[in-house]
Amino acid sequence: MHIQDILQRYQSTISFEFFPPKSEKAAEALYGTIAELEPYKPSFVSVTYGAGGSTRELTHDLVVRLKETTELDPVPHLTCVCHGEDEIRSIVERYAKAGVSNILALGGDPPRDRSGWDRSQDAFRHAADLVAFLKRFNDESGSHPDPRGFGIGVAGFPEGHPETPNRLLEMDYLKAKVDAGADYIVTQLFFSNADFYDFRDRCELAGINVPIIAGIMPVVSRKGMTRMAELAAGARFPAKLLRAIDRAGDDAAAVERVGVHYATEQCLDLLENGVAGIHFYTLNQSAATREIYASLGLRDTDALHSRAD
Repeated sequence: MHIQDILQRYQSTISFEFFPPKSEKAAEALYGTIAELEPYKPSFVSVTYGAGGSTRELTHDLVVRLKETTELDPVPHLTCVCHGEDEIRSIVERYAKAGVSNILALGGDPPRDRSGWDRSQDAFRHAADLVAFLKRFNDESGSHPDPRGFGIGVAGFPEGHPETPNRLLEMDYLKAKVDAGADYIVTQLFFSNADFYDFRDRCELAGINVPIIAGIMPVVSRKGMTRMAELAAGARFPAKLLRAIDRAGDDAAAVERVGVHYATEQCLDLLENGVAGIHFYTLNQSAATREIYASLGLRDTDALHSRAD
């Protein structure tokens, strides 16, 4: 099912993100997490794609396994970096054959070793170019079981895109992605809902009228905060959150409780203010997400009122 169909059906959605495991031990842990989270009936789950396409095959394998062995609806990330057009077409055709309904089209992070990388050799320089390609694939190939082809999502940045300090240009670039054919936006993680609401308002002013799903990543450790900032290429931690974590001191369990409580408060506020969806960056762990569900009073995602109701 296209994400846009799900977003039309529900007042709000809840979804999860996983990353592909790189070892047998990591795979065992991930599939344990999936088993714990599947009963919560997420609206969809996304699967990340490593810097420079480094987890390309792992991403594909995990997406197909989720599609074939679970009730989850997997949405693979796809990036521009280090790919020619034929490679992208091959990947997309494999997903179409597997019956994958949606793709999240991203610019992508450069490879960690940039010595042999020349961005001018990439078939698509920007996410808008990749979206346009996917739109053409939908219109021309006829190989997808859904006559509409893939649903297409793109990324948004409530705190600002790390490579585009000019916030006016940032909106222009985001609008280009939507105008090229994107159906919905999933945001980077953020810790101030005011940033998200301002971003949502600026999108409306820019003529961007697709649903915007809010990305949430609970703080579960001090070390994790540093990792979050790296993953997001910078993240703004409000003083309110930092003070609460400081009060927890060296008590790791207390730090996690603070982080989960803070994320729960974010989610409650977002739901009260008509957010289209909440996307949990799980880091392949389930405890924080399960605690937030419980605090929100949700048995599973179906407990959110449908638009039909």
